[in-house]
Amino acid sequence: MEKFKVAVVGATGAVGLEMIKMLESRNFPVESIKLLASERSVGKKLAFNGKEVTVELLTKDSGKGINIALFSAGSDISKEFAPFFAADGCFVIDNSSAWRMEKDIPLVVPEVNPHDLKKDKKLIANPNCSTIQMVVALKPLHDFAKIKRVIVSTYQSVSGAGQKGIDELTEQVKSWAKGETIPIANKFQYQIAFNLIPQIDVFTDNGYTKEEMKMVNETKKIMDDTSIEISATCVRVPVFRSHSENVWVETEKPISPQQAKDLLSKAEGIQLMDKPESKKYPMPLFAQNMQTTYVGRIRADISTKNNALTFWVVSDNLLKGAALNAVQIAETLVKNELV
Repeated sequence: MEKFKVAVVGATGAVGLEMIKMLESRNFPVESIKLLASERSVGKKLAFNGKEVTVELLTKDSGKGINIALFSAGSDISKEFAPFFAADGCFVIDNSSAWRMEKDIPLVVPEVNPHDLKKDKKLIANPNCSTIQMVVALKPLHDFAKIKRVIVSTYQSVSGAGQKGIDELTEQVKSWAKGETIPIANKFQYQIAFNLIPQIDVFTDNGYTKEEMKMVNETKKIMDDTSIEISATCVRVPVFRSHSENVWVETEKPISPQQAKDLLSKAEGIQLMDKPESKKYPMPLFAQNMQTTYVGRIRADISTKNNALTFWVVSDNLLKGAALNAVQIAETLVKNELV
């Protein structure tokens, strides 16, 4: 099997570390790996396939000779460095929001739109974590009955805000357990321990947050259907890993809960967990560190005579929501002989 020269940009961050693990655990054909980060991380040693790899400084020339680069270093870094990698002939799979809504840049979830990957499109955007798990579940339903409308509420873990989000919840819970004063919130708008915050990212002029509008706009682009009407409410919850979503869909054709279950049980990347009579349904507790999107609580909407279903979706936001999806894009490039 042909092997490839791979780079991970932002290698020491929460998602970067998961990207390295995914490349290793999924046996991606790596000839060599270059781990890149900012000055403060240069010289750190990280393990890959049983060997120590030293983190190097990211520069404009770092992409020379690299086949595939996985970026997870934020929008500003991506905007500055990714074009240099692409100009050097490297496929860039970027986890930030920098390129997602650019017209000519593919926004890809391999189970949904692998056909958008092209040999001449070197810059590829990895969608938002909450969007990815939702569209994986929407795709089989859309293919069968054409989705007209989606209303989604998310319950997003603190790891979606990076290591600082994880640390903040940890410290607040530790202080509470010791009977000490809970530290003032820094990463989040308010205390996140034992609380829910109905704001992720900043508010826009229409009253929705940027996170909510990402779900609206990205879903339409990935599904290649601007006619789907979407409304989202995104909430931060005191869970370390895995996002949960309650999704309501209205379809053009009738689709029964059993038909939906049959479709989803056969869909790539999905595990149906839907036996409420025996308390079997998806939860973050089950999904963390798993490479699967779990779907359950599938039922008809009893409030309307329209063709409407509601269901519950849970997935590890650091894996399918970020690192895993990026590596799957790389695998699809290799499988389709684009790289």
